[in-house]
Amino acid sequence: MKHLTTGLFMAGLTLSATMMATTVGAKEIVVGMACDRTGPTQTVGVFLCPAYHDYVKLINSRGGIMGNKVRVVEIDTEYKVPQSVEAYQRFKKEGAVVVALWGTPMTQAITPNLNADHIPGTSPGFGTAAAANGEKYPYLFPMAASYWSQAGAAVTFAKSELGGTIKGKKIAYLFYDNPAGREPIPILDKLAVLEGFELKKFAIPPPGVEMKIQVQDITRRYRADFVISHLFGKGPAVHIKEFKRMGYSLKKLVSLVWGAGESDINGAGGWAKAQGYNALNFAGVGSNYKVLDEIKALYKKEGKDAPKQMASTVYYNRGILAAAVHLKAIELAVKAKGSGDITGTDVQKGFLAIKDFKLGGILPPLNFTNLDHEGGGWARVFRVEGDNFVPASDWIRGYRDVVIQMLKEDH
Repeated sequence: MKHLTTGLFMAGLTLSATMMATTVGAKEIVVGMACDRTGPTQTVGVFLCPAYHDYVKLINSRGGIMGNKVRVVEIDTEYKVPQSVEAYQRFKKEGAVVVALWGTPMTQAITPNLNADHIPGTSPGFGTAAAANGEKYPYLFPMAASYWSQAGAAVTFAKSELGGTIKGKKIAYLFYDNPAGREPIPILDKLAVLEGFELKKFAIPPPGVEMKIQVQDITRRYRADFVISHLFGKGPAVHIKEFKRMGYSLKKLVSLVWGAGESDINGAGGWAKAQGYNALNFAGVGSNYKVLDEIKALYKKEGKDAPKQMASTVYYNRGILAAAVHLKAIELAVKAKGSGDITGTDVQKGFLAIKDFKLGGILPPLNFTNLDHEGGGWARVFRVEGDNFVPASDWIRGYRDVVIQMLKEDH
């Protein structure tokens, strides 16, 4: 009995020491997240940002990342550069090892700080397309199809919809006249020469909701065979209504990723008004994904209903993408270092270690390299049919050779 008691005592000491070591070794890992819940792109932010928190909550409920809990510092930056630069300084002060950026003008303003401070920042589906070249932008990760890749996918889709050839066709590019809206123009110009189609550009000045004249020009004067649009905020809903009013088939229109959400369809008057409308996405659309079921189960366990934001599957799922890729990079950084005491440089290396990450199919297969910080440049077209978005294409990497060459040249 004496030996047994002593053995149990020693075993207890060993267990306590192990638990203490785990507790002492565990770190709080900070992530900075810029968000627009009140500015001109709040139609995205009110769904995307809660999804980011929900995914982090899910991982923390399982003990975090190898015992290290993740804390998200969110700041509403209102799609304004000064607020965004100030928010970045706050994230840095809080010890963030990765920062979720918001908006192209803001990303461009903050990029030099990322490189100087060795803190990776991400701009999924927006920002400077050339930043996919990690050899020149080591701490900026577009992390999803950049505007160049989106434009390549849009032209690929237009070509298939026009019978497999686009030579001699009239393509209109309707865009919000700011840095983000102008970002796809270099590759569109290049593809127009390569494929032999006519390209005409139609700029919409801020705030991006007055476009009757431009839509009339596209449909009545230019008589476009196909339209590629790139609008934000309330603009996508407005342009759906305007093209519908002019009697232009929405099947001959494809939007880049910020005109692709359920909120855009609702703003246009509902699903019945938007039949045939096409839009690109870089994450899966809909609710049939395991990770979403896991989040619902987590809320149910707490005696709560599933988040209402989940109904906007396009933008909610993008929030899942952003959080999942961030936390995967952090996980790989922690594993490589053997502890949660990681830096931005460690997480930057973690991004580059991500291979074939699909998260149960809600993401395309993401692979990051020094030259490819967007993970492959995948996009997929979804079309409004009935009361849903349905796939209208497979995952596309349109004109990937052209995109990679442009990255090397850094136009």
